[in-house]
Amino acid sequence: MMDTLFLGIPGSDQWRNVKLIDAGWSHDRKYAFESSDQKRYLLRVSDSTQYTRRNKEYEAVKRLDHLDIEMSRPIRFGNCDNGKKVYTIMTWIDGKEAAKILPTLNSKEQYKLGYQAGRILKTIHSVPAPADQQSWSKFYQEKIDRKLSDYRTCGIVVDHADLIINFIQTNRYLLKDRPMTFQHGDYHCGNMVISGKKKIGIIDFDRLDYGDPWEEFNRITWCAGVSGSFASGRINGYFEDKVPAHFFELMALYIATNMISSIPWSISYGQHEIDVMIREIEKNFNAYDHYQTVIPKWYKYGM
Repeated sequence: MMDTLFLGIPGSDQWRNVKLIDAGWSHDRKYAFESSDQKRYLLRVSDSTQYTRRNKEYEAVKRLDHLDIEMSRPIRFGNCDNGKKVYTIMTWIDGKEAAKILPTLNSKEQYKLGYQAGRILKTIHSVPAPADQQSWSKFYQEKIDRKLSDYRTCGIVVDHADLIINFIQTNRYLLKDRPMTFQHGDYHCGNMVISGKKKIGIIDFDRLDYGDPWEEFNRITWCAGVSGSFASGRINGYFEDKVPAHFFELMALYIATNMISSIPWSISYGQHEIDVMIREIEKNFNAYDHYQTVIPKWYKYGM
């Protein structure tokens, strides 16, 4: 399979140390390799039906090239495997998985790295959304309706779902007049690496989009599950220690929507992932004290 998979990619016959990366929920195939210039790169191979989507993502990430942050950067895009596949080559970011390194550090170090991740996210959000985007409120209101419908028809009932849904319905008015910027789309410690110099690097932009920059905190629960200090640092770093009160209301809305939609999403991945998401919903429900507060228990104002 590999003999033809890389056909059509310039220079692939000179690659060395090609290794399959078996991680994440994507159906794409990812590889690390060294090129003839002895530099490491990341290769993502998708089905040819994904050509338009992957090309759009490739061009979008190029809009970040001027930003002074550590991130995977686009190198080349095109067809391979006799037109049956589409490939994207990105620079390789050296470092170890943040989700594995953070638990080995003390809380102050975790917080500092979270603060750094927050500043990086703020920089990413400096790239504006295209002018022709529909309003965020219209887009996300429709998304909420769709996600709630998917949950109600998926056949799985989650404890306390009525309280979560009620919270969403009560607070969706907050979406009015929200700004829109570039979004990483899946910003959490599972898509970050930490270098030997304690620098955060950002990877996996394959869910990038445009929308409310604060929606990028909808997956911060994955960070909090690894380190509440890191997650707190992310928020405080993003706002340089001046967090607007209404931020927590919107973050809670985005997290609640993400949580309720995770159940129908997980079904195609099997019972194990369904169980994972049910546990995450329970942990999140408790973090928000049954939605009696919009500030989660794991959040700290400083360190």
